[in-house]
Amino acid sequence: MSNNDSSLFGIHGAALQLRSRRMGMLASNIANAATPGYKAQDIDFDAALRRSMQGGSAETAASAETLYRVPVMTALDGNTVELQTEQLAFSENAVGYATTLSFIQGRVETVTRAIRGE
Repeated sequence: MSNNDSSLFGIHGAALQLRSRRMGMLASNIANAATPGYKAQDIDFDAALRRSMQGGSAETAASAETLYRVPVMTALDGNTVELQTEQLAFSENAVGYATTLSFIQGRVETVTRAIRGE
């Protein structure tokens, strides 16, 4: 994220990038729920956002804060995906994504009105 993006969108630009990356990761976990040996991953969103705000890129922060999920009940085939856990995390992340997108949309509308002189 460039400095111009950072000043225009503040924390929300990085948050949207991180939520998007996390959404893909959670979707991959759900898609691989029946794949033997698949290890579920997730991003520590708060830690990644803090790292991103300290000057790193959202992609670097997401990579650094990617963790393997520890299942409550281990599967015999080595798969660590617990479908209910993944679906809940996906839903929570989707709500956060929509909220972040709303903040960014509001900021763009404000800037657009200022440019028009309204």
